[in-house]
Amino acid sequence: MSGSDIILEVRGISLSFGGVQALSNISFDVQRGEIRSIIGPNGAGKSSMLNCINGAYKPQEGQIVFEGETLDDVNPHRMASLGVARTFQNLALFKGMSVLDNIMTGRNLRMKSNLFLQALRLGPAEREEIRHREFVEEIIDFLGIQQHRRTPVGQLPYGLQKRVDLGRALAMEPKLLLLDEPMAGMNVEEKQDMCRFILDVNDEFGTTIVLIEHDMSVVMDISERVVVLDYGKKIGDGVPDDVRQNPDVINAYLGTEH
Repeated sequence: MSGSDIILEVRGISLSFGGVQALSNISFDVQRGEIRSIIGPNGAGKSSMLNCINGAYKPQEGQIVFEGETLDDVNPHRMASLGVARTFQNLALFKGMSVLDNIMTGRNLRMKSNLFLQALRLGPAEREEIRHREFVEEIIDFLGIQQHRRTPVGQLPYGLQKRVDLGRALAMEPKLLLLDEPMAGMNVEEKQDMCRFILDVNDEFGTTIVLIEHDMSVVMDISERVVVLDYGKKIGDGVPDDVRQNPDVINAYLGTEH
């Protein structure tokens, strides 16, 4: 594997909160264009790992390397500007705003006009907004939520709100998409739909995806490689078949999952 094939490297990341060690010397890489899953029991450190990758947490030790650049003292805005988007386990949508307007917020970093011109919708700002809205309408079509485009997000079923959250992240045109339990709380049909969207995003847009998910059948079906955490330590890493057969993983996680 050449260096150009790797979009993200996590090198020796350690993170603690007071006396609690959330992550301990975690290292792995993500290949460009792959679906890479992070699994583990509750409290294993999965969401903390995503927070380190997108700049929400500052690890005490280790490095995050994105597209060959070692990143120091980053924050979510900086990571977003580099092409890293994220969805959240607990939805952070604007419940009173429409589906269209929620997804439009994902275009903010790509807006070139100043806020004054945007507010007045004058000249270039109006033309720019039209272009961005056209892009967002394509995402809405892709996610199959055209009939809800003007509906306040808070009025939608939970599964559709998850689609809107994905749409907002896609509106950023990310190189790397971090998905934090995108299927949590969904029924079987909603999970199947979300799986299809994730695979289509990866296939049609070429987006690299890092996924946290508890549904093992989903993880093993759609992931190219899986890293396993347990109490903040890495206990497994490899293709799904290897992870399934790893004794440490079976003891810590798979053996207790039904």
